[in-house]
Amino acid sequence: MAVISLPKDIAYQGDKYKKLNSIPVIRQMLIYPPLVIQQPMNKRTGDFKKISQNPVDLVLLKSNEWICYPAKVGKLLIMVYFHLDFFELGFSMCNLFQLADDSDLEKKPDALFIYGVPGNVLDGLAKYSTVFYDDEENRIFVGAIPDRPEFGYFGYLKKMVLTLHNSIVMKAGNMPFHGAMVKIMLQGNKEATILMMGDTGAGKSETLEAFRVLAEKYIRALTIIADDMGSIELDPDGYPIGYGTEIGAFLRLDDLQPGYAFGHLDRSIIMNPSQVNARIVFPVTNFETIIAGHKIDYILYANNYEEIDNEHPVIEKFTSAEWALDIFREGAVMSKGTTTSSGLVHSYFANIFGPPEYKDVHEEIASKYFASFFKNNVFVGQMRTRLGIPGYETSGPKEAAMELLRIIGVTEKNEVVS
Repeated sequence: MAVISLPKDIAYQGDKYKKLNSIPVIRQMLIYPPLVIQQPMNKRTGDFKKISQNPVDLVLLKSNEWICYPAKVGKLLIMVYFHLDFFELGFSMCNLFQLADDSDLEKKPDALFIYGVPGNVLDGLAKYSTVFYDDEENRIFVGAIPDRPEFGYFGYLKKMVLTLHNSIVMKAGNMPFHGAMVKIMLQGNKEATILMMGDTGAGKSETLEAFRVLAEKYIRALTIIADDMGSIELDPDGYPIGYGTEIGAFLRLDDLQPGYAFGHLDRSIIMNPSQVNARIVFPVTNFETIIAGHKIDYILYANNYEEIDNEHPVIEKFTSAEWALDIFREGAVMSKGTTTSSGLVHSYFANIFGPPEYKDVHEEIASKYFASFFKNNVFVGQMRTRLGIPGYETSGPKEAAMELLRIIGVTEKNEVVS
């Protein structure tokens, strides 16, 4: 891995941020994959708390110890400053977020993130030392995570960036989502854009992998818009339009089809391959696709914990916004060991990355948006992937993918034809 980093005057508002302009900014990157990285940690703990103190006021960054990756996260520009102790993880962002070009850096950043704050500076600000601050005066968000081995996991880096993104999206009155969004083009020019929302380990990425396996037989083309996080806006007619955030995927090796990872070694970064929750990071789409804006046809909650029977079909359509909101709000998922939680757990809208800190704002947004889904006849339901049930790790997502293809193939104007 190699980078070219240069001094750059970033258009920050407020003198306290201009001191960050001493930190070199990455302008070019070179990697020779496959890369294998042994992270100090292989799981993430806790959540990201909004605090009332600006981390920039608490830390002084030395230009010879820090480097900045300017990330394009959906429509946003987020400056990620990382300590050289975490350089392997910081450099790995090139496979996940688009590197900003010079024209992007002419505008004021939407957020900045300091990854690797020295010592115990952040301790005591919240239960967990993974925190962010909303600087309303200077119109910028600031995230911060300590420089300690227990935070040396790529998931912390990725999820804080996305927490900042989600918080900014909500303040603009739009709806963030934790999920995967894909445009599927079937034979005969039929196509559908599908959003699968759900928590880590719910089976979103695994169902996408199942679609890829089925592609040759059933699918003319498959375009990934969002692999893990994105946002929804309403067009002038009130119809939901989806956007992504990342150009890459951060996937569990254990949940991929046998041999799939080997087919992508020429562009992959592999993390902790000998441990539980081994991960692979590689590009899956392009920046133009994730910000193009795509009309959403299907919105599904990824349910990984329920068995399938006559009363619990693979895909169940909700008949009201209230029913749908109850399921999405509950955010139930069977933990897959990607964090330190275990068993059946619940998180607000399956998205701890911002919405719990703006719950009142998110509730208002969600009510408005779910009403628009049903008003516009978007198919809203839940998809039982069974990924959290032993023995269904591969067959569950595959059956879910097959059932979704069946529904897409026999629908007209988003209503199932009997």
